[in-house]
Amino acid sequence: MASSGGLTRRRGAGGGGGGGGASTGEDDESSRVSSPKPKDYDNRAPETSYTGGENGHKIAFDPKDIGESEERSKQPKLTLMEEVLLMGLKDKQGYLSFWNDNISYALRGCIVIELAFRGRISMQKDSSRRRFPLADRVIEVIDDTLTGEVLLDEALKMMKSSEKMSVSSWIDLMSGETWNLMKIGYQLKQVRERLAKGLVDKGILRTEKRNFLLFDMATHPVADGGAKDDLRRRVRNMLTNRTVVLPASQFLPEEMDFRYVRTIAMVCAAYAANVLENALATLGHESRERAFAQVDELLAEYSQWPFGKRAGGGQGIGANLGQVVGEEVNNNKDKELQLEVVAACLSVFTRLDSLL
Repeated sequence: MASSGGLTRRRGAGGGGGGGGASTGEDDESSRVSSPKPKDYDNRAPETSYTGGENGHKIAFDPKDIGESEERSKQPKLTLMEEVLLMGLKDKQGYLSFWNDNISYALRGCIVIELAFRGRISMQKDSSRRRFPLADRVIEVIDDTLTGEVLLDEALKMMKSSEKMSVSSWIDLMSGETWNLMKIGYQLKQVRERLAKGLVDKGILRTEKRNFLLFDMATHPVADGGAKDDLRRRVRNMLTNRTVVLPASQFLPEEMDFRYVRTIAMVCAAYAANVLENALATLGHESRERAFAQVDELLAEYSQWPFGKRAGGGQGIGANLGQVVGEEVNNNKDKELQLEVVAACLSVFTRLDSLL
């Protein structure tokens, strides 16, 4: 298990590779028999189902596709990582602050949180785990079904094939924060650029080239301002209103579990990544200070498990959060081990904020 006694700041460059193969087009039986097959589709049980259509015709469908479609309808359009990155990007320039050392580590933490929200990982169900701090408790894969999000699936495959490790160990390793050369391969590389390209594919950003004195760099200005406006509204709603109400949208579907817990996690992750101020720029100085004080309270309350009890904090902001979060938890008693992972990641963010 990787050490979680503290962070050692170390950066690494990324790269990748791939491979391919070829197949023959021979028609004779011997060629077909000798050709390699990655999967034996002939012996599988039929997976196609039929439903009635117009004029008595049957419509074929794959039940697996229906299940995946139902899951997608309950997921937001943007992942937590994408929301935090989008909040940090300058709208017109399309790049992040060059002086932000926190965001890379916070984005890896968001990957772990997102996998927990999607029911892919949870704390290992072992009563002795309570002897350890949240961040040092071991997590395990409970569902290895791919999510369709490249970074999430890459992390999920690593967790599935690896030894079980703690929350803080996984975040450290995916960030490259290790001197163990045997585990340097766990580092997720070029995360910010890959997230930005994913947002381009979703129509939120566009790609441009800008000249920075000696070199050209790809930048990603905002193309769809509606996504970032929705993000800012949710942040201000969470940090400035006495009663927090989160309207349904494509970025926060009504059918989604843990709508309030997810928003709290997003706000805390943005705070740890030093990009939260971008969503509060329109507020006055005193209002911003109260908003940051509110984030401190949220981090303190939701970086423990069970979540801390609140009654609007010291400022009366978010007075209903304790009730609505309690309802979300009570309605999903079977997912408490997943929420424990979320709390553990937020506890890592509190450590990150104090060390960097």
